[in-house]
Formats: sequence, C-alpha cells, structure tokens
Amino acid sequence: MCGIVGYIGRKTAAPILLEGLRRLEYRGYDSAGIATHADGRLHLCKRRGKIAEGLARALASDPLPGTVGIGHTRWATHGPPSDTNAHPHLDASGRIAVVHNGVIENYAPLRSRLEQAGHQFRSETDTEVLAHLIGVEYERTPADSPDGRPRLLRAVEQALRQVIGTYGLVVLCQDEPGLLVGARRGSPLIVGLGREENFLASDCTAIVAHTRQVVYLNDHDLVCLGAEDFRVFNLEGGSSRVEISEVEFGAEEAELGGYAHYMLKEIHEQPQTIRNALRGRLDHAEATARFGGLNMTPAELRAVDRIVIAACGTSWHAGLVGEHLIEEFAHVPVEVEYASEFRYRNAPLDKNTLVLVITQSGETADTLAALREAKRRGHRVLAICNVVGSTIAREADGGIYLHAGPEIGVASTKAFTSQVTVLVLFALLMGRMRMMSPAHGLAILRELEALPEKIEQVLAQEPHIRAAAERFASCHHFFYIGRQWNFPVALEGALKLKEISYIHASGYPAAEMKHGPIALIEPATPTVVIAPRGGLQEKTLGNLEEIRARHGPIIAVGTEGDETLAERSDVFLPVPAEDGPLFPIVGIVPLQLLAYHIAVLRGCDVDKPRNLAKSVTVE
Repeated sequence: MCGIVGYIGRKTAAPILLEGLRRLEYRGYDSAGIATHADGRLHLCKRRGKIAEGLARALASDPLPGTVGIGHTRWATHGPPSDTNAHPHLDASGRIAVVHNGVIENYAPLRSRLEQAGHQFRSETDTEVLAHLIGVEYERTPADSPDGRPRLLRAVEQALRQVIGTYGLVVLCQDEPGLLVGARRGSPLIVGLGREENFLASDCTAIVAHTRQVVYLNDHDLVCLGAEDFRVFNLEGGSSRVEISEVEFGAEEAELGGYAHYMLKEIHEQPQTIRNALRGRLDHAEATARFGGLNMTPAELRAVDRIVIAACGTSWHAGLVGEHLIEEFAHVPVEVEYASEFRYRNAPLDKNTLVLVITQSGETADTLAALREAKRRGHRVLAICNVVGSTIAREADGGIYLHAGPEIGVASTKAFTSQVTVLVLFALLMGRMRMMSPAHGLAILRELEALPEKIEQVLAQEPHIRAAAERFASCHHFFYIGRQWNFPVALEGALKLKEISYIHASGYPAAEMKHGPIALIEPATPTVVIAPRGGLQEKTLGNLEEIRARHGPIIAVGTEGDETLAERSDVFLPVPAEDGPLFPIVGIVPLQLLAYHIAVLRGCDVDKPRNLAKSVTVE
C-alpha cells in the first residue's frame, strides 16, 4: 500500500524518483507526486490517477530541477483520490514537504488543535496534519544542537512523539537541502546506499536498479540521509544499531522479461520458484527435510503439541493447506487464524503451542501484530516469508524464506505455491520426528522433486485454458468447490478470479453447496470442481451431479486421463497428479491461468487491480 522513494546525490532527482515510483505501482495507488529542492525553494508536482497518464505527463512538459527529492504513490485512506490529496504535502510555511505511508490515528484532534492556532488545510489527509505539525516543531527548534543533530531531525522527532498510529515517512526542508529525514513505525522504510548518492524507499524494488546495499530500519528509528553519509537514531535521541544487507534479487528480476503482465510471468516462474524453495532442504539419507533458520532444537520441535497459523488472504489459504499437511504427517493439531482476528482475540495458547505466521511481503500489518501478540504472551513464533530483511522476518524467533524472488503482480501466485511447498517440508520434518516411516518420507521427497516438471506440463496447456476462459469470460458469478486439502484450492481459485476480473466468486467445501449456495445455480453460473482421482472423488462427483441436474456448467480440474470426470464436465482441465496433500501445488496453476485469461479478456488491469494493494501495511 502506497510507495515512497527518496533520493539525494549528484544526479537530477526527478527522473530517478519517477522510475522508482513506476517500480512501486504494483503496491496499489490512486495518485502520485514528487517534490524536489533547487534554487533555494521546493518544487512540487502531483497528480491523481496512473503515473503514465498524470505525473509523468506533467513532468514531461514541466520538469522539476534539483538533485534531492521525495516521491510517493498514494492509496487513499483519508479523503478520495485527487490532486490535492496526493502526496507530498507541505507544512503551513511551504518550506517542508512530507511523504507518508500509514495512518495517523489521532490526526483529528491534532488537526483541530492546529486549526485553532490558525492553520488552514488544503487536503482531507492525515499526512498534511503531520506536515503542519513538523512545521510547528521546526519553528520551535533551535538551529544549533549540543549533540550536532540536525534541526529537521529534532523537529520530526518532537512531532512524532505526539503522533498515535503508523508511519513510514520522508521529510525534505528547503532550509536544509543537503538532508533527507526518514522515520518508521509499523510501515517499512529502507535506506539504500550508493556511491555519492543515497536513497530511501518503502520497498527494495524501487531502488534495486541503483544499489543492492540496504539498511532495513526498525520501528521508532529515524535516519538522517546525506549524499555521502547517513546516521540512524531512535525516537529517544540515541543511536540505533545498523546492519547493512544485500538485496537477494537484481533489477532484471523485477522486469517483465517479454511477458504481457507480471502475473503471467510469475505463474510461469513457478517451476523455478519451487526448485528454489526445495534447494538444500531435502535430506534423502534421513528421509526428511532440513532448515537452517528455525532456531529450534529437535527436542523443542518434538515438544510442540499444538500449532496456530496466523495469516491473511492468499497466505491464509496456504495455511489451510498446511493444517491438513501437518495433521496428516505429524498428527499435531493445527488451527488456522485470520491474523486480523487473532490479534484481538483472547485465544487460549497452551505452553507448548508454536505460532507460525505466513506472509509474502513480511510487512503485512495484521500478521505483524499477531506475531507481536504471540511473542508478548511468551510463545515462540516462526515465520514463512519471501522478503529477506522484512520486519516479520527480523522479529520472528526463526523462520523459512521462500526465495521466490520479487512478486510484483498484486494477485499472488508463485508465493502461494512456494508457501505450500515449504509447509510440506515443515510437515515432513515434524512427521519424521514422530511416527512417519522412512518409506513414507522418501515418497514425499520424490513427489516434491517431481513438482516442477508437473507444473511445466500444466503451463503447456495454456492455450486450452485460454479457450475455456473465452467461453466463460462473460459470466458474472462463479462457484469453486473442493474437499479436504482441495477446499483451500477452491478458496484461492475464487480469490484469484475476483481479485483481477471483478467477477463475484465463492469457494466452498464441496458438500456445503447443498446447504444454501446451490439455490444460486443456473445455466449462466459455472462451478469449478477440483476433483482429482482417488480419496473422496466419488463424493465430489456426487456434488457435481447435483449441480449438473440444475443445469450449472462445470469446469473440472482433475487427474490427467480421468475420462469419467472429463465426460461429466463441460470443460476438463487435466493435472498430472493424483489426489493427495501435495495436489494443491499443481492443482492451483490451471485456476491461476483461468483467472488471468478471463481478466485479460474482460479488459482488466491484471497487475494493478482496482482498490487492492500488494503489501497491506494498514489495518
């Protein structure tokens, strides 16, 4: 949600900022803006709408000068999308510019106080209130300081002590042009280190074309950034510990690479991302998995007698598959919680409960809050995460990285299959510590190694899946059904369709259709049935027949060569895998492609669907 880029160096800032903002478009936004400093004053340009149609066009006709600046893509929280509500925002004097991610929860009383003091506001945003507050503190702050800390830093520090809420922010002042000040609490902010130039950003993707050396700021950190140096402080005025990290991916991995959309590229990357998730983690000699970052001894893992998984969205669906995997392989009871609900519940957690949080970005606000609540109550928390150096990755007691590379399409695809792959490995490890036989463990390892090739076979069927999309792209409602570990596949398939095509879609356990939803079945309402051969297929086929009897079209995902299922469906999408707990990793791929092609045929913006953001850093 929202994006921040800051630059200070020797080059013209505006083109660098604009490029960084374009790389952050995937996060979701409705307006964008840039402020620079040159000729002793601030220069500002901000526009509603897409960068190409608004900000970039305005800058092409009237470029902003200066070698220091800040940029922002806004996702509306306070006030509708407009040029006025777009960031950056200025203080009352017009000498200070602020870009901000997050929510200032007490902005209303702060605004009221400032209005009583004579301040006039141009926008409806909480960020403009913050800008005015910083301006007030700047006027009150003496120019000289015994500890040598810049006046702007001290003013930001004083303002933030009055703020309740979350922020990742960057401040530029016309009186201190060789300085950017950044701060974070609950919303990510990263320092990028270059040669005679430095950067600030909310996401590595924005700056990876210029540097891969970064510092991940912690909550309550403030940073003073010059062209050749930086210093990090905490909100109490002391110095903070700094660790320089290297970004795992390069700029080329964040490019389209010949694909029409990032989502399509990421669907096709899944054979490789699953190989990445497996690399170095398969132990054939012991018929188990091994991890380097759990930070738990075998004895501590054996002592776990309950697992609670907390996640949001697609990661929650992966957690539902993980529940089946861990209970099937290790016989350890698992509960999957919405992170947004877990953080507010007084859920009983026994002494030997392990909390597992799942997140692609590592910055999801509700998941981070669930992690902190579990740790506050004294429980060990492990994280499954894709972004090295993210807040959740750093605050968890241990964890597992996906190594899936940057996922830029808002609708998650490769992160889901990588998350489930890692959950298979974790369930295998827990199972082999308990009652799972070596033969069973080896069989799972062989299935895991076969996954990339099976997914490649599904990807080869894309023309057939596109033909199915053409047949049903005009429909307004879809149902998805599955059983056991394929019920989460139904949920995830439905989510993908509604995220990017804006078609209403719902996922259900197959047997639940007749408990209400079947009343909505009609010839224009297709049902996607996930029914691989084996297991409970016969039961699912019974549900399929109930839908057919009411003239509902059937799109079936099942085992390759299953003539029975093919004959009973209007469209059959074959998958080279039998029913089993690993089926979701392959079975979701045709549903990803189906959603993608339906959305393209409907003329939707696949990578940047309306109202959505890639990294949800507010409640």
